[in-house]
Amino acid sequence: MYPTISDLIQDLFGIYIPLPIQSFGFMLAIAFLCAAWTLTMELRRKEHAGLLTHRTRRVLRGAAATTTELGTSGLIGFLVGYKIVYALFNYGAFADNPQAVLLSTVGSIPGGLAVGLISAYQRYREKKKLQRPEPVWENEKVFPHQLVGNITMMAALFGILGAKVFHILENLDDFARDPLGSISLFSGLTMYGGLICGGAAVIWYSERHGIGWRHVTDATAPGLMLAYGVGRIGCHVAGDGDWGVVNNTPKPGWLSFLPDWAWAYSYPNNVNSDGIPIPGCEGRHCMVLPEPVWPTPLYEAAACIGLFFILWYLRRSITVPGMLFFVYLVMNGIERFFIEQIRVNTTYHLFGREITQAEIIAVCLVIGGLAGIWFVRRNRKPSTGNA
Repeated sequence: MYPTISDLIQDLFGIYIPLPIQSFGFMLAIAFLCAAWTLTMELRRKEHAGLLTHRTRRVLRGAAATTTELGTSGLIGFLVGYKIVYALFNYGAFADNPQAVLLSTVGSIPGGLAVGLISAYQRYREKKKLQRPEPVWENEKVFPHQLVGNITMMAALFGILGAKVFHILENLDDFARDPLGSISLFSGLTMYGGLICGGAAVIWYSERHGIGWRHVTDATAPGLMLAYGVGRIGCHVAGDGDWGVVNNTPKPGWLSFLPDWAWAYSYPNNVNSDGIPIPGCEGRHCMVLPEPVWPTPLYEAAACIGLFFILWYLRRSITVPGMLFFVYLVMNGIERFFIEQIRVNTTYHLFGREITQAEIIAVCLVIGGLAGIWFVRRNRKPSTGNA
């Protein structure tokens, strides 16, 4: 396993370059980029097809920078400089554990002040170049695809917060033992928490900017599936604990074309340091699982990337607004429910049997998806405009 990109480079090229980039975080960033890319393409397609149109907003052109603008730029610059300058002067600690540095209160006050002043000055200069003797109000067209950056930021912020909250709810014993550690560690994230909270934030933002929930959810559906699959690659590469139950079953002959690690894997050097020590290994991640397990992140990555291509194909043939998203919910729920049968997870006792949080949500997604398909078919709206 490769908890960090440095570990991967060392294994491939035999040299160790200390980089503050963790494998899971790297793949998570790529997942958000994939979702943003597919969302942009879909919103553009809907605009060209006349399904979505622009909105007009009033913009003041030629005005000088306001105190609020300068203060906001300066504050953002201060926060960036406060952390980045400190990280540069303490690079060893930063490369070894970037989360501990970024999420702590330590930083460089001189660095923060310097970057903050530079940021505020740059803002002042930008506004000065465009300043007019008499500022004027102008109408500006804003197309839905131009909001993808803000939509992605909303999804990332509330998605990560939701994923952390749901993980805590799923692991209350760990939270009770170490509340601060549970909150600060990004290795503990629950996908469905991110989907629910991030999705709600995206719908709220889109509705506020005139993009109806039916169209924006349809446009996000393929990208959500792709992003989940890419994120699971990160889980597998880092070995973050999202693996399956013990699998000592011999690999069937008809699967002889698969490498052994695709059938059962012990996740050596996993980022969680779970298992038993690896003889002769030195460093932070020197543990291996005592018995091989199902590599469920790998299966989910393959399944969800495959389902992405199906959704991408269906997006043109499904013309009822909102339906593609509910089809995505059904697909996602079915996929997750079945993978839970061989996956390690916290269980609850419900109706006389053990069930996981993910199984409960997966069933709700399937039921909600089917109900949504019935609803949008029954309440079909014209496929024009931003509704």
